Amino acid sequence: MSRRPVAQINLAALQHNLARVRALAPSSQVLAVLKANAYGHGLVRVAQALTDADAFAVARIDEALALRTAGIVKPIVLLEGFYEAAELPILLANNLQTVVHNELQLSALEQTSLDGQLKVWLKIDTGMHRLGIEPAQFELFYRRLWQCSAVLPGIRLMSHFCCADERGSERTSQQLAIFSELIRDKADQCSLANSAAILAWPQSHGEWVRPGLMLHGISPFAEQTGQQHQLLPVMRLSSRLIAVRQVQQGETVGYGGQWQAKIPTTLGVIAVGYGDGYPRHACNGTPVWINGREVPLAGRVSMDMITVDLGPNAHDKLGDEAVLWGPELAIERIALSAGTIPYELLCNITPRVDYQYLS
Repeated sequence: MSRRPVAQINLAALQHNLARVRALAPSSQVLAVLKANAYGHGLVRVAQALTDADAFAVARIDEALALRTAGIVKPIVLLEGFYEAAELPILLANNLQTVVHNELQLSALEQTSLDGQLKVWLKIDTGMHRLGIEPAQFELFYRRLWQCSAVLPGIRLMSHFCCADERGSERTSQQLAIFSELIRDKADQCSLANSAAILAWPQSHGEWVRPGLMLHGISPFAEQTGQQHQLLPVMRLSSRLIAVRQVQQGETVGYGGQWQAKIPTTLGVIAVGYGDGYPRHACNGTPVWINGREVPLAGRVSMDMITVDLGPNAHDKLGDEAVLWGPELAIERIALSAGTIPYELLCNITPRVDYQYLS
């Protein structure tokens, strides 16, 4: 029995979710987004399991090189592009594709001398106002890339939605209209749809969709779960009861004494805390799954432990498993209780957690 929290990663569920993406966007190729250690699930193991994806996307070059070192040969796209011209030979040597989103990147491509050509994705800012060229710059950038000897013919065009997780969002409709107008006489492949747009905006699917969160079985929509979209949770985070004790009415638990027993009850102490990535701001009442039922968090989350109210007639014992999130308990619910989003919970898991991969 492990004394550490365990993150079980269900690779079959991952493959199911990719198949679900294909069912939702049957005419699109899939650019599977694996940034931030595949959303906390393990970059290399997730890539190795997603054999049916058409390509992978990461944020930074070190993530791409880790995949290449592990023997991943599928196309890899750098979503943030390259940072300096000295990286261009590395991109070419490792067959990496790059997003171009500013003048410095374009100029570096024009001035470089490479022994080959790079596949380029041109990113247009249609309203996110984060990365991307202005719509007014599009024709000039597009023409210069086509004329650039370091760029492979066949530029791919992309943008990013800011409100796709709001069904019926006027902003998303506006972004779609801007992008469609810019590319209406272009024959290049396009990519707009993230997980939320794959589910809610089928008109945005284009030639490439970019699922990230939904590959891991999680809903991009507030107050919904992945299971409502026929997705399967990939991660199951669990730990064990390390103490069971009685408290009397009026006694408090944990730092600050913020939780107080209303009746005599049984408390369970679970070996997980914010030092493992469990959210420190999870509030009293946040559910934990133990022995086939939900029990509420009682008191503040500590670095190494949380405490739950097992109830006055509990029969739980030391060593019993406690599920923090997974198939029994949707991570979306934990995120709501902690005032955050599932992305943050997944990305905050620390090396103290033991990863186990299930086929």
